[in-house]
Amino acid sequence: MEVDLLAGFGVGFLGSRLKRLAERMQADAAEVARSLDLPVQPAQISLLMTIRLHGPITVGELAERLQLAQPTVTRALGTLEDFVEARRSPDDQRTKRLALTEKGEALMVRIQTQLLPRIEPAAASLVEGLSGDFMRGLAQVEARLADASLLSRIEAAGPPAMWARDFSDDLASAFYRINAEWIEDMFALEENDIALLSRPRELILDKGGVVLFAETPKLGVVGTCALMVSKDGWVELTKMGVLKSARGLKVGEFLLAKTLERASSLGFGKVYLLTNKKCATAIHLYEKLGFVHDAEIMRLFGARYERCDVAMSYRPRGQP
Repeated sequence: MEVDLLAGFGVGFLGSRLKRLAERMQADAAEVARSLDLPVQPAQISLLMTIRLHGPITVGELAERLQLAQPTVTRALGTLEDFVEARRSPDDQRTKRLALTEKGEALMVRIQTQLLPRIEPAAASLVEGLSGDFMRGLAQVEARLADASLLSRIEAAGPPAMWARDFSDDLASAFYRINAEWIEDMFALEENDIALLSRPRELILDKGGVVLFAETPKLGVVGTCALMVSKDGWVELTKMGVLKSARGLKVGEFLLAKTLERASSLGFGKVYLLTNKKCATAIHLYEKLGFVHDAEIMRLFGARYERCDVAMSYRPRGQP
């Protein structure tokens, strides 16, 4: 067996190993993008996503949000002229802010509906079930990648049956409609519901939260779920709903798993939710994925909704 010299050099060469790993994975992701005729490199997608969610935004703010060097961001933007435009700030005509063009918005829709749903499951298979310290886990990922490339994993999986999409303004009406359907079916829309459903960008996204959607090839957008930054370090998992037309497809479980995955990646360690005993199916799902009933959460947050008689906090497996 050929010896991996770079791995043998130890933790002092961690940066080199991560660079090697990134190059191998991004090369496969770029091949998938080419096969879908998407004119973008994988490394540029995070820029487009951030501009879409937080734009108009300056180059400096973009670099700060992604924790990248500004020259690195500037170089990456250089080949995205058709998809990103610089607009003069209404408050300061000397300042230019980046926003997606019409072509950029269309490109992001294709990235989220065609490219990411193929890449994410394949990447997840590389890190699934890893144990031990970080360096040992890294070696396991490298071994799995050597055994089956990201590209081969994507090809073996075939077209995705469902995928998650981040919020964009064209999905604001879907966020309202999906949640209003289930709330009005069982309860009545409260003032707090109407505010959140009407102003998700202002009340959720601009305050550091997340809104995700589930989409299928045949039915389109069928479900949604949000993470809303609360107080004292808590984050509320809220407004999770699935259209009646999509029930039975396990959309709720898919959405909840994706939302908790996003919470973990953002470092949200204190997640809670508020619900009602009538939502027995949803409560069972919450329990299945790690939520526990919590009287303290009820005391802190339960008064936010008249219908709330169940409060839960997230306790991932292995966490006390």
